[in-house]
Amino acid sequence: MSQSTGVDLFMKQFKYFKSNKPQPSLNSVISVDITTSEVKLLECNTNYKCEDNLTQCLGLINKNKWKTYSFVQHPGLMLIRNPFTGSGQRYWIKRCLERYPKKPNKINIDIEIDNLDDWWRECHKSMECDKKLLKKLRWTTLGYHHNWNTKAYSEENKTPFPEDLSELSSVVAQYLGFAKFRAEAAIVNYYHKNSTLSAHTDHSEVNLDAPLFSFSFGQSAIFLIGGREKSIEPSAILLKSGDIVVMSKEARLCYHAVPKILPEYHQPWNSDLSELDFNKMPSFMYISNPKETIEAMNENIENDKWSEFENYIKESRININVRQVLNEKQISLADEFFS
Repeated sequence: MSQSTGVDLFMKQFKYFKSNKPQPSLNSVISVDITTSEVKLLECNTNYKCEDNLTQCLGLINKNKWKTYSFVQHPGLMLIRNPFTGSGQRYWIKRCLERYPKKPNKINIDIEIDNLDDWWRECHKSMECDKKLLKKLRWTTLGYHHNWNTKAYSEENKTPFPEDLSELSSVVAQYLGFAKFRAEAAIVNYYHKNSTLSAHTDHSEVNLDAPLFSFSFGQSAIFLIGGREKSIEPSAILLKSGDIVVMSKEARLCYHAVPKILPEYHQPWNSDLSELDFNKMPSFMYISNPKETIEAMNENIENDKWSEFENYIKESRININVRQVLNEKQISLADEFFS
């Protein structure tokens, strides 16, 4: 990783990978599927006791089969290589399209269209899908809603955080040793073939020591991550459907971006589809209606009910960024006890 004072090496790399003419070479892009000195396989929290049935219920494979990697040049950055079943990927894709953009959650289209309570239903209310409206959705916010103008959170701009996503985040956090993590805010980003996400840092939260969890579904992407200054040349990492990126410690405040969406030829959401038996499932810590969650997971196996979501995801990428807003002993943003 190189650094040159006054030179924006991050933007240089961003423009290179964003280019369509000419197409960038992908030879320098890091893939955890290929052995390299830049990536190390991690031994994670093997003492963490999480029932296998619970991970199944969240659409995850047995945690003992998860593969987690760290990056030599980026302390605190980790990647869990797709721990989801095909059924699990379908469940989370569907939640991000059908449920999370509903009110009271907020979406970018709110500033254009009044009283759009159910974006997905509005897109499919007729025989012909409203593709223009479909592609208008760029983001959804959950829990503490990020204010894009002030870059701040407030108690007045907050709705209940989804129970299933909180449970998923908790399982991943516990596995990685972040026992005290609380999912309090999320931004769901929706990318299409030519979409990008420019260089930025995530620093709006009161608690900047807590990790940030990023779940990817659908098409692949090049993920750039550098340092705390744009003068530090970033690394390019290949993210595939189901991958979980964790930004903790030093990586938590580093510049990162998505300059390119790439086709996902394997389509893992169409394999490893298996039905769950509710009678064999454990009780949940947070989810008030686990039977409903399992029924929704099983429903996705039926391709006729999945087809509308398939049409979307085969051309798009969805990314869920989950973060903790408050410090450990804070109850709300109004609480001044920050230690």
